Amino acid sequence: MVFRPRMTSSIEGITLLDDLRWRRWNGVVADVWHVHCQPGARGEYVSRDARLFVVLERERGQTQLQLSARGGAVDACAPVHMSYVPADMPLWSRIEAAGELRHLDLHFDIPALAERLGEDLDPDRLATPRLGFMDERIHALARLIAEECVAPDARHDLYGDGLVMALFIDLMRLGRSQAPRRTALSQWQLRRVTSFIEENCLRNVRLQELATLTDLSQSYFSHAFKAATGLPPGQWHMQARMRRVQQMLANPDLPLTQIAVAAGFADQAHFTRVFRRFCGVTPAAWRRARRT
Repeated sequence: MVFRPRMTSSIEGITLLDDLRWRRWNGVVADVWHVHCQPGARGEYVSRDARLFVVLERERGQTQLQLSARGGAVDACAPVHMSYVPADMPLWSRIEAAGELRHLDLHFDIPALAERLGEDLDPDRLATPRLGFMDERIHALARLIAEECVAPDARHDLYGDGLVMALFIDLMRLGRSQAPRRTALSQWQLRRVTSFIEENCLRNVRLQELATLTDLSQSYFSHAFKAATGLPPGQWHMQARMRRVQQMLANPDLPLTQIAVAAGFADQAHFTRVFRRFCGVTPAAWRRARRT
């Protein structure tokens, strides 16, 4: 399912100067805003998702941030600053002096990011707001992310994906941790998955397909499958494909080009490279050895 930020807002005295520019990566949506604020401009925002607000450039003026009607205001006087706002937490802002403001909003899909990281995130840290702070490294990453949002010739998605993950890890102060021990697949799960792989071994099988068969997340399934078999799912699948290919090679009437196409390879050269890597010899050599 595609992640879409869920946010409502009410603003006064704030005018958009440029078209909104945005990008979506795995677990994060980034928006770049360029606005003009009148004296006394204000806004009220609440998002169903945790987000990071980063001021990239500010002409002049003072922004006052307030978390609730009962809470005290936080003055963010620095030209550039940022605020982490937990999910479902209202945020008020007020601009005391007129000026232009350019900022980046990062909306986080916490379940997706936790799955990518392979660990549960600290709920207390996720629920703790941080207003008007400055972190040079996070701000440098935010600038690079903003450039990707506005660039007409943006880089490969993996570049931005790496930037947002690095920023989120810094923001959540995540350290290196030992991978959690995973329980192996049960016998019924393993039978269902391996049977599915055998039946579909001549086509590309997505990890999500296999995880769905076991009612597990992709990350958990991968660890549980390897714990049960000693091999990652992709390697198990390729070995099943090579066994099926060997069955076809045993038929001397089937040309190698036809076998390559039937086995889902782009061409015979690709087929030969993969077969040699798994079987130690080329398909032609394997066939000749079987004949003798």
